Amino acid sequence: MRLRTLSLAAASGTALLAAGLLPAHASATPTPRSAQEGTVSAADLLSKVTSCSQVSNGKYRTDEETSATVPVCGKNGAVFWKADLDIDCDGQRTANCNEDRDPWYQDDTAFHQSDGKPLKAETLPYVVVPSTSSIWNYSNAGIKGGGVVAVIYNNKVEYAVVGDTGPTKIIGEASYATAKALGIDPDPATGGAESGVTYILFKNSKVSPIESHSAAVTLGNQLAQQFLANN
Repeated sequence: MRLRTLSLAAASGTALLAAGLLPAHASATPTPRSAQEGTVSAADLLSKVTSCSQVSNGKYRTDEETSATVPVCGKNGAVFWKADLDIDCDGQRTANCNEDRDPWYQDDTAFHQSDGKPLKAETLPYVVVPSTSSIWNYSNAGIKGGGVVAVIYNNKVEYAVVGDTGPTKIIGEASYATAKALGIDPDPATGGAESGVTYILFKNSKVSPIESHSAAVTLGNQLAQQFLANN
């Protein structure tokens, strides 16, 4: 988990949009793969997470130098938090996830593909959960490696899996592929979103194989429908 700053290109694009020098449909960030995955809208999911019943023993920081302001919240069948999105580019080396592109690159992930290899952050949407600590134990909460996560940003829904673990006191991180799909700059050194990202993790769920994004979307859509019905 690292502090991220807006890339120059993204900042310039945002400024041009504000000045009316780019058409309304222009984007300062990469075009997402799709505006929404599945049939459940971002608005419907967000309507169920407007208040927090805190289940963590404390709160998390979004970056090393920020104060602890983010609790893990409980709902029927899920936990959720609202934070930033830092870029995780760990796992198998690819064109955009490697030592040259990512100053913090590590060649492994906490959870592995069905063939035993680390996950591919560049192509697989996954979320990073804080490692177990006195603040919160994700495993005791029914969250597993390969569990389904609905990641919501800017009215978009992206289904991902729990794919890696991070620092014990910091929250708000997802893979390169997750960021790209949501229209967030995925650059591991300068990308990410400073705020506005909601993570809904469905309890006792597991995608098999973990590397199948289509399986995550199918299961995620079913769980999202149940989440709306039960909350």
